[in-house]
Amino acid sequence: MSGYGNKTSAELNKSETAELIAASKVNGTSVYNRKGDSLGSIYDVMLNKRSGQVTYAVMSFGGFLGMGENYHPVPWKKLEYSPQHGGYVIDLDKRQLEGAPAYAPSDAPDWEGGAYGASVDRYYNGLPVVA
Repeated sequence: MSGYGNKTSAELNKSETAELIAASKVNGTSVYNRKGDSLGSIYDVMLNKRSGQVTYAVMSFGGFLGMGENYHPVPWKKLEYSPQHGGYVIDLDKRQLEGAPAYAPSDAPDWEGGAYGASVDRYYNGLPVVA
């Protein structure tokens, strides 16, 4: 069998352990703030080609039934997996997320050269911690 489309649910469960998870299972995972408010979900992840590390989680946020939502790249190191929430937790509130670098699904940013990623990093590194 090749690809997840042909695997049984038991085989899919093998793509996640206590410490590892397949990227395909991260997509769609909910993201919450420390207060437990839902902020959105993971739409995709951006990997560093050289290190193999996840650099950004691209969150979908806003909109209704896929209309009007935006994508917000968040530095992966800002997310923490929470078994209690069954998703990721980040020290943000909705107002901070609304002010974060974002793009519409039809207007992906130019990641080439690192300027866009640097703007994302500057934004999140300059935020105060939300309690």
